[in-house]
Amino acid sequence: MDNYMSFRFKAIAANESLARSVVAAFCVPSNPTLDIINDIKTSISEAVTNCIVHGYGKNTGDIMIEAEIKDDLFSVRVIDYGKGILNIDEALNDFYTTNEEDERSGLGFTIMKTFMDSLEVESVWGAGTTVTMTKNLNA
Repeated sequence: MDNYMSFRFKAIAANESLARSVVAAFCVPSNPTLDIINDIKTSISEAVTNCIVHGYGKNTGDIMIEAEIKDDLFSVRVIDYGKGILNIDEALNDFYTTNEEDERSGLGFTIMKTFMDSLEVESVWGAGTTVTMTKNLNA
């Protein structure tokens, strides 16, 4: 089945569970396993949390999620319009965080890489970040 959806929501912690639920519900008609759904939900949580905590910090803004299913491949883009990432290579390192005062573990991207089949991060300093992930729904 080929399908597409997008939705935009306010970058606040209360909407993290909304994002998880919407993306999971979008995937269900493709009949993935519960493990695959949980991998996707965990990765969406990490991406959305990164947008809120690192993209916007004490400010607020919007997060856009665009998802597509083509054949058995699920693709999702999580987009913020926040401050961006100055050094993506550094940010992709395990335990790297820009928010140590909140005791962040710096494992968000590591978790996304672990649970998804692919992860790409694009960012423009001062303009925002796009995280693109894929997962085979019938692996």
